[in-house]
Amino acid sequence: MSTPRSMTAGARNILRSNDSASLWNYTVAPGWNVNEAEVLRKALMKFGIGNWSKIIESNCLVGKTNAQMNLQTQRMLGQQSTAEFAGLHIDPRVIGQKNSLIQGDHIRRKNGCIVNTGAKLSREEIRRRVAENKDQFELTEEEWTAIELPLPEDPQLLLEAKRAEKIRVELELKNVQRQIAMLRKSGKKIEHSESSESPKTEMDEDEQAEEMLEDQPLGKRARIEV
Repeated sequence: MSTPRSMTAGARNILRSNDSASLWNYTVAPGWNVNEAEVLRKALMKFGIGNWSKIIESNCLVGKTNAQMNLQTQRMLGQQSTAEFAGLHIDPRVIGQKNSLIQGDHIRRKNGCIVNTGAKLSREEIRRRVAENKDQFELTEEEWTAIELPLPEDPQLLLEAKRAEKIRVELELKNVQRQIAMLRKSGKKIEHSESSESPKTEMDEDEQAEEMLEDQPLGKRARIEV
Protein backbone atom coordinates (compact mmCIF):
# COMPACT_ATOMS: atom_id res chain seq x y z
CA MET A 1 0.00 0.00 0.00
CA SER A 2 1.52 3.29 -1.09
CA THR A 3 1.71 6.24 1.26
CA PRO A 4 -0.21 9.49 0.69
CA ARG A 5 1.72 11.97 -1.42
CA SER A 6 1.06 14.67 1.16
CA MET A 7 2.95 12.81 3.88
CA THR A 8 6.64 12.13 4.32
CA ALA A 9 8.16 8.85 3.28
CA GLY A 10 7.41 6.09 5.74
CA ALA A 11 4.47 7.94 7.31
CA ARG A 12 1.27 5.98 7.68
CA ASN A 13 -1.89 7.16 5.96
CA ILE A 14 -3.72 7.53 9.26
CA LEU A 15 -3.62 10.26 11.89
CA ARG A 16 -3.61 9.03 15.45
CA SER A 17 -5.59 10.63 18.25
CA ASN A 18 -2.40 12.05 19.77
CA ASP A 19 -1.16 13.62 16.53
CA SER A 20 -0.54 17.34 16.50
CA ALA A 21 -3.68 19.34 15.83
CA SER A 22 -1.65 21.53 13.48
CA LEU A 23 -1.63 18.70 10.93
CA TRP A 24 -5.16 19.60 9.92
CA ASN A 25 -7.40 22.05 11.71
CA TYR A 26 -11.03 22.04 10.68
CA THR A 27 -14.08 23.61 12.26
CA VAL A 28 -16.91 21.38 13.36
CA ALA A 29 -20.25 21.87 11.65
CA PRO A 30 -23.19 23.41 13.53
CA GLY A 31 -24.71 20.91 15.95
CA TRP A 32 -21.44 19.00 16.44
CA ASN A 33 -18.83 18.99 19.16
CA VAL A 34 -15.21 17.89 18.91
CA ASN A 35 -15.83 14.49 20.51
CA GLU A 36 -18.69 13.68 18.13
CA ALA A 37 -16.57 14.73 15.16
CA GLU A 38 -13.82 12.37 16.30
CA VAL A 39 -16.33 9.49 16.58
CA LEU A 40 -17.53 10.23 13.04
CA ARG A 41 -13.95 10.23 11.80
CA LYS A 42 -13.40 6.72 13.22
CA ALA A 43 -16.77 5.54 11.91
CA LEU A 44 -15.88 6.70 8.39
CA MET A 45 -12.61 4.81 8.61
CA LYS A 46 -14.41 1.66 9.81
CA PHE A 47 -17.50 1.68 7.54
CA GLY A 48 -16.36 3.77 4.57
CA ILE A 49 -17.08 7.30 3.37
CA GLY A 50 -20.79 7.84 2.82
CA ASN A 51 -21.94 4.58 4.40
CA TRP A 52 -24.39 6.43 6.64
CA SER A 53 -26.72 3.48 7.19
CA LYS A 54 -23.94 1.41 8.78
CA ILE A 55 -22.92 4.33 11.00
CA ILE A 56 -26.51 4.84 12.14
CA GLU A 57 -26.96 1.12 12.82
CA SER A 58 -23.83 1.13 14.98
CA ASN A 59 -25.48 3.61 17.40
CA CYS A 60 -22.19 5.47 17.79
CA LEU A 61 -23.78 8.80 16.84
CA VAL A 62 -27.34 8.65 18.11
CA GLY A 63 -29.56 11.37 16.72
CA LYS A 64 -27.29 12.39 13.82
CA THR A 65 -28.86 12.45 10.36
CA ASN A 66 -27.36 11.60 6.96
CA ALA A 67 -27.22 15.29 6.06
CA GLN A 68 -25.46 16.22 9.30
CA MET A 69 -22.86 13.50 8.88
CA ASN A 70 -22.28 14.43 5.24
CA LEU A 71 -21.72 18.09 6.14
CA GLN A 72 -19.21 17.25 8.87
CA THR A 73 -17.47 14.77 6.55
CA GLN A 74 -17.01 17.55 4.00
CA ARG A 75 -15.33 19.69 6.65
CA MET A 76 -12.96 16.90 7.65
CA LEU A 77 -12.10 16.13 4.02
CA GLY A 78 -11.63 19.82 3.31
CA GLN A 79 -13.69 19.61 0.13
CA GLN A 80 -17.31 19.79 -0.89
CA SER A 81 -17.43 16.74 -3.15
CA THR A 82 -17.19 13.33 -1.49
CA ALA A 83 -17.94 11.19 -4.57
CA GLU A 84 -14.30 10.34 -5.27
CA PHE A 85 -14.01 8.74 -1.81
CA ALA A 86 -17.34 6.89 -1.78
CA GLY A 87 -17.11 3.63 0.13
CA LEU A 88 -13.40 3.97 0.88
CA HIS A 89 -12.04 3.19 4.35
CA ILE A 90 -9.85 6.25 4.70
CA ASP A 91 -8.93 8.74 7.39
CA PRO A 92 -10.71 11.94 6.26
CA ARG A 93 -8.20 14.08 8.13
CA VAL A 94 -5.42 12.86 5.83
CA ILE A 95 -7.36 14.15 2.82
CA GLY A 96 -8.12 17.35 4.71
CA GLN A 97 -4.44 17.89 5.37
CA LYS A 98 -3.63 17.37 1.70
CA ASN A 99 -6.38 19.76 0.58
CA SER A 100 -5.24 22.42 3.04
CA LEU A 101 -1.95 22.64 1.14
CA ILE A 102 -3.58 23.22 -2.24
CA GLN A 103 -3.24 26.83 -3.36
CA GLY A 104 -4.07 28.78 -6.50
CA ASP A 105 -6.35 31.41 -7.98
CA HIS A 106 -8.63 28.65 -9.27
CA ILE A 107 -9.30 27.33 -5.74
CA ARG A 108 -12.50 28.48 -4.05
CA ARG A 109 -13.23 27.64 -0.42
CA LYS A 110 -16.23 27.86 1.87
CA ASN A 111 -15.95 27.06 5.60
CA GLY A 112 -12.47 25.78 4.83
CA CYS A 113 -13.72 23.38 2.12
CA ILE A 114 -12.75 23.45 -1.54
CA VAL A 115 -16.00 24.02 -3.42
CA ASN A 116 -16.91 22.52 -6.76
CA THR A 117 -16.04 24.61 -9.80
CA GLY A 118 -16.15 23.77 -13.46
CA ALA A 119 -18.06 21.01 -15.17
CA LYS A 120 -19.62 18.06 -13.37
CA LEU A 121 -17.38 15.01 -13.23
CA SER A 122 -18.33 12.09 -15.46
CA ARG A 123 -18.93 8.63 -14.01
CA GLU A 124 -15.74 7.42 -15.63
CA GLU A 125 -13.72 10.21 -14.03
CA ILE A 126 -15.27 9.52 -10.61
CA ARG A 127 -14.45 5.81 -10.90
CA ARG A 128 -10.89 6.67 -11.90
CA ARG A 129 -10.47 8.96 -8.90
CA VAL A 130 -11.99 6.41 -6.51
CA ALA A 131 -9.52 3.78 -7.74
CA GLU A 132 -6.63 6.22 -7.39
CA ASN A 133 -7.66 7.28 -3.88
CA LYS A 134 -8.14 3.67 -2.87
CA ASP A 135 -4.60 2.88 -3.92
CA GLN A 136 -3.14 5.93 -2.16
CA PHE A 137 -5.19 6.39 1.00
CA GLU A 138 -7.30 3.37 1.96
CA LEU A 139 -6.49 1.55 5.18
CA THR A 140 -5.80 -2.15 5.19
CA GLU A 141 -8.69 -4.40 6.14
CA GLU A 142 -6.82 -5.34 9.28
CA GLU A 143 -6.65 -1.68 10.30
CA TRP A 144 -10.24 -0.67 9.70
CA THR A 145 -11.79 -3.82 11.15
CA ALA A 146 -9.81 -3.30 14.36
CA ILE A 147 -11.28 0.17 14.95
CA GLU A 148 -13.58 0.25 17.98
CA LEU A 149 -16.33 2.82 18.25
CA PRO A 150 -17.61 4.19 21.56
CA LEU A 151 -21.15 3.13 22.30
CA PRO A 152 -23.58 4.87 24.66
CA GLU A 153 -24.75 2.75 27.59
CA ASP A 154 -28.35 3.26 26.54
CA PRO A 155 -28.92 4.79 23.05
CA GLN A 156 -32.59 5.45 23.84
CA LEU A 157 -31.72 7.47 26.93
CA LEU A 158 -29.15 9.45 24.97
CA LEU A 159 -31.69 10.18 22.24
CA GLU A 160 -34.23 11.34 24.80
CA ALA A 161 -31.59 13.57 26.41
CA LYS A 162 -30.83 15.14 23.04
CA ARG A 163 -34.52 15.77 22.44
CA ALA A 164 -34.86 17.37 25.86
CA GLU A 165 -31.83 19.55 25.14
CA LYS A 166 -33.37 20.59 21.83
CA ILE A 167 -36.60 21.60 23.56
CA ARG A 168 -34.64 23.57 26.17
CA VAL A 169 -32.69 25.45 23.50
CA GLU A 170 -35.89 26.22 21.57
CA LEU A 171 -37.52 27.61 24.72
CA GLU A 172 -34.46 29.75 25.42
CA LEU A 173 -34.57 31.05 21.86
CA LYS A 174 -38.24 31.98 22.18
CA ASN A 175 -37.52 33.75 25.47
CA VAL A 176 -34.71 35.77 23.89
CA GLN A 177 -36.91 36.67 20.92
CA ARG A 178 -39.66 37.81 23.31
CA GLN A 179 -37.20 39.98 25.24
CA ILE A 180 -35.91 41.53 22.03
CA ALA A 181 -39.47 42.33 20.93
CA MET A 182 -40.20 43.95 24.30
CA LEU A 183 -37.02 46.05 24.13
CA ARG A 184 -37.86 47.21 20.63
CA LYS A 185 -41.37 48.14 21.70
CA SER A 186 -40.07 49.98 24.77
CA GLY A 187 -37.50 51.81 22.65
CA LYS A 188 -40.19 53.07 20.29
CA LYS A 189 -42.22 54.41 23.22
CA ILE A 190 -39.22 56.30 24.62
CA GLU A 191 -38.37 57.71 21.20
CA HIS A 192 -41.95 58.88 20.70
CA SER A 193 -42.02 60.47 24.16
CA GLU A 194 -38.77 62.35 23.59
CA SER A 195 -39.91 63.67 20.21
CA SER A 196 -43.18 65.04 21.60
CA GLU A 197 -43.19 68.62 22.87
CA SER A 198 -43.67 69.07 26.58
CA PRO A 199 -47.00 70.85 27.42
CA LYS A 200 -46.66 74.44 28.53
CA THR A 201 -47.71 75.09 32.13
CA GLU A 202 -49.91 78.03 32.87
CA MET A 203 -48.37 80.60 35.22
CA ASP A 204 -50.44 82.17 37.93
CA GLU A 205 -51.01 85.95 38.06
CA ASP A 206 -48.15 86.61 40.47
CA GLU A 207 -45.64 84.70 38.28
CA GLN A 208 -46.85 86.59 35.18
CA ALA A 209 -46.48 89.89 36.99
CA GLU A 210 -42.96 89.04 38.10
CA GLU A 211 -41.99 88.05 34.56
CA MET A 212 -43.40 91.28 33.13
CA LEU A 213 -41.53 93.26 35.77
CA GLU A 214 -38.25 91.58 34.89
CA ASP A 215 -38.74 92.64 31.24
CA GLN A 216 -39.16 96.35 32.07
CA PRO A 217 -36.27 98.91 31.96
CA LEU A 218 -34.71 99.67 35.32
CA GLY A 219 -36.21 103.19 35.70
CA LYS A 220 -39.68 102.07 34.75
CA ARG A 221 -39.40 99.12 37.09
CA ALA A 222 -38.65 101.51 39.98
CA ARG A 223 -41.78 103.58 39.23
CA ILE A 224 -43.95 100.45 38.99
CA GLU A 225 -42.60 99.07 42.23
CA VAL A 226 -43.26 102.43 43.99
